[in-house]
Amino acid sequence: VTMGIVSALGRSHLGISILENFIQTDAAINPGNSGGALVDSAGNLIGINTAIYSRTVGSQGIGFAIPVSSARQIMEQIISSGTVTRGWIGVEAQELTPDLAESFGLPADRGGALIAGVVRGGPAGAAGLRPGDILTRVEDRPVRDPAAMLNLVTALTPGKPARITVLREKKELQITVMVGKRPPAARRPG
Repeated sequence: VTMGIVSALGRSHLGISILENFIQTDAAINPGNSGGALVDSAGNLIGINTAIYSRTVGSQGIGFAIPVSSARQIMEQIISSGTVTRGWIGVEAQELTPDLAESFGLPADRGGALIAGVVRGGPAGAAGLRPGDILTRVEDRPVRDPAAMLNLVTALTPGKPARITVLREKKELQITVMVGKRPPAARRPG
């Protein structure tokens, strides 16, 4: 069990895993104690220690933990079905940089994820999403960037419809996508 100062929430783009939504902390996390509890001063579980930033073998004061809400969802899936099932719509997204936003005639700070590719025969393709669409919302939750989009999509329930909002030629469209089951890691698009 470790305790420390939480210095950031929702950390992503770390290269630790495909799905990243970490708590950053200065709690002592060393090789061998990943999986331990990260608790607050009242003893409440807030995360599960997962990784450290280190150029050597020991901790350098920057650790990362999976938020307890994410760990709880995973635990409940394992208890109910024996596996973890993640949603998938079959798109490849890229960062909507200020230059790309400008090329679409949008404000530089627009946010969203540019759909760079759509998997043929996948849920997004069947629903009519296209390369060049800018995905802005998943079930009324805003999409800041591709990492946020991936986290929102994987939390969707396979086999159920989901409302996806995109910008296409500066027009907002709501498209219903029948969520699929995320394929094995060999095929990585969101």
